[in-house]
Amino acid sequence: MKIITWNCNMAFRKKADIILTHQPDILIVPECEHPDKIVFKADMLKPTDTFWYGKSKNKGLGVFAFGDLKIKLLDHNPDFKFIVPLNIFNDETSWTVFAIWAQKPEYHDCYTEQIWNAVHFYNDILNSDNVILVGDFNSNSIWDKPKRFYNHTNLLELLETKNIWSTYHHFHNQTQGKERHSTLFMHRKAERPYHIDYCFASKNLIDKVKNVEVGTYEAWTKYSDHVPLIVEF
Repeated sequence: MKIITWNCNMAFRKKADIILTHQPDILIVPECEHPDKIVFKADMLKPTDTFWYGKSKNKGLGVFAFGDLKIKLLDHNPDFKFIVPLNIFNDETSWTVFAIWAQKPEYHDCYTEQIWNAVHFYNDILNSDNVILVGDFNSNSIWDKPKRFYNHTNLLELLETKNIWSTYHHFHNQTQGKERHSTLFMHRKAERPYHIDYCFASKNLIDKVKNVEVGTYEAWTKYSDHVPLIVEF
């Protein structure tokens, strides 16, 4: 199984063919317009099922499944907005996938607060196997403020209590906050790199990680300020 997350920086209809050449089984696209606006051309890989969540049809969270995979929305608490629990499944296997596009809170700038609260709310299902949290978290340990109990490092520790880890850091043996690869180049500037997109997976899936690839600035900057994170199990 190949899962890809890529914040497309809007106008996904103009860029879908680029990311689809990587042949995902599951594709998570923050800042994606409503699927009604997307035309999948005859020579493009076409999703067999689609889920989208958002307020404006121009900018939401898109999830696309391919092959024999289907998508079912689980009980979604709208208080957590773009942290959406999904069941993605076929006749043989089922995954609980949290598609994530973390939003800036109203009263401060710590994007992890919504994810922190969602992890507590969805506590029971996060204790299962075949759990994936994937998308644009808009956070990194370098921005931790110690007095904020919901900072990035504390979120990581909370997920670890549920046997959930970052596939990128596990596969590449990287330390949180000191990543060798960046997933965001702020304002598309090479000199402003950050790692803020993640795919976390439960222990039974971490043990099956085959490859984790991060797109390069040179290949992707003309399409978005983010590069894709590609995880193969």
